[in-house]
Amino acid sequence: MTDLLAAVASAALVFAATNIDDIVVLTVLFVAARSAGRPRPWHIVAGQYLGIGALVTAAVVVAAGLLVVPDPWTGLLGLLPIGLGVRALLARSDSDEPPAVVGSLLGVAGVTIANGADNIAVYVPVFRSLDPATGLAYLVAFAVLVAVWCGTAALLGGHPRVVGLVGRVGHWLVPAIFVAIGVVILVSSGVLGHLADLAA
Repeated sequence: MTDLLAAVASAALVFAATNIDDIVVLTVLFVAARSAGRPRPWHIVAGQYLGIGALVTAAVVVAAGLLVVPDPWTGLLGLLPIGLGVRALLARSDSDEPPAVVGSLLGVAGVTIANGADNIAVYVPVFRSLDPATGLAYLVAFAVLVAVWCGTAALLGGHPRVVGLVGRVGHWLVPAIFVAIGVVILVSSGVLGHLADLAA
């Protein structure tokens, strides 16, 4: 029992450390869902599960030695949130409502995967070191924590101050957050330096 609790606590730490930035993205999506009706709340939750599930599956497959992740090329996934943010900035209207940067389940999943591509680098050595029973405990803990993350973001997305802030500046703040996330992914992954080396 002690080993199980230790595994769950460790899984919680790993999940929180690698997904803290998802709270911002999820909160913005829930605010957009409340004001613009897109994406729908169930799209956000299901998309988050689909995205995290894809990341964890990739990490488990890599940890098992069945696939090699072309690092740092996964950093190019940062272009997805940048593209979504730029598109929303260019298409913004005079409305005070935040733009629906992502409007579907697959869009949410895509942003989750792009924002968490670097998570694989953390998850691979973790899953490589786990026995099957502990690995299962990690997977269950991750599944529960996705629900906690979505619930927290939904609460934040319904808070009057958050809604008021996004209502005042959401027409540029929401797309800017997505662009910033994309830039961070590109820079932190090292893919820009890799591209520069290839061009030299």
